[in-house]
Amino acid sequence: MCFDADSTPPIARDPSVAVTSRRLTLTAADGNTFSAFLATPERASGVGVVILPDVRGLHRFYTELGLRFAEQGHTALVLDYYGRTAGTGERGDDFPYQEHMARLTPRGLWTDVSAAVGYLRSPEGGACPSLITVGFCLGGRVSILAAAQGYALAGVIGFYCWPSAGRDGAPGPTQRAADLAAPVLALMAGDDPGIPASDVAAFEAALKTAGVDHEVVTYPGAPHSFFDVKQRDFGEASADAWRRVLAFMQRVTARRMGIHDVTTASGVRVVQ
Repeated sequence: MCFDADSTPPIARDPSVAVTSRRLTLTAADGNTFSAFLATPERASGVGVVILPDVRGLHRFYTELGLRFAEQGHTALVLDYYGRTAGTGERGDDFPYQEHMARLTPRGLWTDVSAAVGYLRSPEGGACPSLITVGFCLGGRVSILAAAQGYALAGVIGFYCWPSAGRDGAPGPTQRAADLAAPVLALMAGDDPGIPASDVAAFEAALKTAGVDHEVVTYPGAPHSFFDVKQRDFGEASADAWRRVLAFMQRVTARRMGIHDVTTASGVRVVQ
């Protein structure tokens, strides 16, 4: 898994902002029901954020992250991956996520993501005119690939997203770069044995060749899952990553909403 059970996002809570939240059950087009968590700001920006967790699915780390996005004015929805195999009940820290992850299918996964996207665009979900996906590890890969699913997203963000082809040969973000129809922000760990620098470089090269608006940021020495309040040695990397997330969102959603935007961001950036 990406985080310890007691980990939280490295973002300070803003008690001055009113946010409401609730757990809900969504129904996908094939009839599957799955759990989700919705965080709604008192004054909504019109931006919806679909949060795609790591392998644990709907976990407290991500519901807390949803609240932090809502404090920024954005409506945030965290979805669970395991409604088909684990039901919609709440789970403890001993949840055997690996067993359920092994039973995920691309068809089921994208059907559920489609339901989450549709919910945020519905009146019940805030009728958000502009949508972003944000994902971590497994969810980071899904978040980037969501740009190729026809969702008309304003942008996609992936933390430590595995960009290469899958072990089964399924094309990853690198292979599908030409299909990515939204700006990309990838936030990568420099000391991540599961995602070597050569894979990150190949991903960036593919984005550049495909003409995709992109920013790929590598944090030297940072481990996989550095974006964690418990990773105190990488607090500066986490703070920079959060600033980049918010700046990216402002830029790409301003473009989508027809607001003049003077900021550009493209290419690899290595933070020293």
